[in-house]
Amino acid sequence: MENVSIIILFLFVLFTLLGSGVWVGLALMGVAWVGMELFTTRPVGDAMLTTIWTASSSWTLTALPLFIWMGEILYRTRLSEDMFRGLSPWMAGLPGGLVHTNIVGCTVFAAVSGSSAATLTTVGKMSIPELRARNYPERMVIGTLAGAATLGLMIPPSLTLIVYGVTINESISKLFFAGVLPGLVLALFFMAYVAIRATLSRDWNPRRDDRMNLVTKIKNSRFLIPVICLILVVIGSMYLGFATATEAAAFGVIGGLILAATQGSLTWKSFTESLLGATRTSAMIALILAGAAFLSLSMGFTGLPRGLADLIAQWDLSRFELLMVLLVFYIVLGMFLDGISSVVLTMAVVEPMVREAGIDMIWFGIFIVVVVEMAQITPPIGFNLFVLQGMTGHEMNFIARAAIPMFLMMVVMVFILILFPDLATWLPDNIRSRPSG
Repeated sequence: MENVSIIILFLFVLFTLLGSGVWVGLALMGVAWVGMELFTTRPVGDAMLTTIWTASSSWTLTALPLFIWMGEILYRTRLSEDMFRGLSPWMAGLPGGLVHTNIVGCTVFAAVSGSSAATLTTVGKMSIPELRARNYPERMVIGTLAGAATLGLMIPPSLTLIVYGVTINESISKLFFAGVLPGLVLALFFMAYVAIRATLSRDWNPRRDDRMNLVTKIKNSRFLIPVICLILVVIGSMYLGFATATEAAAFGVIGGLILAATQGSLTWKSFTESLLGATRTSAMIALILAGAAFLSLSMGFTGLPRGLADLIAQWDLSRFELLMVLLVFYIVLGMFLDGISSVVLTMAVVEPMVREAGIDMIWFGIFIVVVVEMAQITPPIGFNLFVLQGMTGHEMNFIARAAIPMFLMMVVMVFILILFPDLATWLPDNIRSRPSG
């Protein structure tokens, strides 16, 4: 009964602060402050300063602003145009045609971005006009772009996985590799759906471009070389054990600057805009992490995480039943909070019960990311929906309905992960990697 009262108090304070427009990070600190004042005699200011400094000075966390900066740099290059020119000749012959460029383009860019929003904006600004001009069904164009852009959260370098790893003190490199195979499988699910829909649909009648011969296709593939090289540098350096996630991020920034310079996109204006954009995003995430760290400390004093874990243990849930409860919980939470906030807000409570259930925390990170991906395309706070609304001018209801099939594919992916856990754990268990973040 006491735990229920504490939960109600914390939720009341949290949603009061969030509803009043307070930043998420400051709202988390506010809840933590109330908890410390009510449930401990320790000086609150001293505890807050110590916790925030400890959370903010993590060396592993340095990978975060570097990967964000790399994505900001690439966002200002001609990468999306080059990807479309390189991919479209190979996609045109598949069932579903050039709609597949949405999915493959997002998959490729996700491997150098780490951000769902950056992936969506970069690929969408090129593919939407091209697909509209060829009379592809608008609902399919919007839906596949909304769903495939979420791959930026799973395929390394993933900002969400970095935040998750820092929060629970797990290897960032292992989490990155855990996301590779599930990310590719989910992309294949999306492509299979497009192929089936195109084959069965009666109103699928896009304008077809002239088919290119093999020599022309290979010639056009040269446009993919820069981004493929950058992926190999970032991911390959970690896979071969030459670099930690932080060092690989630094290589990515240098590679992004070189790529922008060779394309003629690197100007003083684009350089400063990318730097300021990365600073703003990094500061926002760092504030959320600092608030979450302070909240975790406060909740530890209340005994709430352990109390809830013990309560759920008394329910005698199987692993599958626990995962189903968490699946529903995160889907509902994702309707109101962004993915990173959902992860850092709940880990203090969820981590003990997950570990006690014997669930691998690397695998659970991928489980969380898939569910967080769903939150990106579920109203009312589905961030990808807002980005697409600004890009296309469609009503939110139209975009949300278009994304429903992609949402269902992600639900299927959750069950695939449960049935075949090696999909997420095989690669990190069989790679050489540097031990630190």
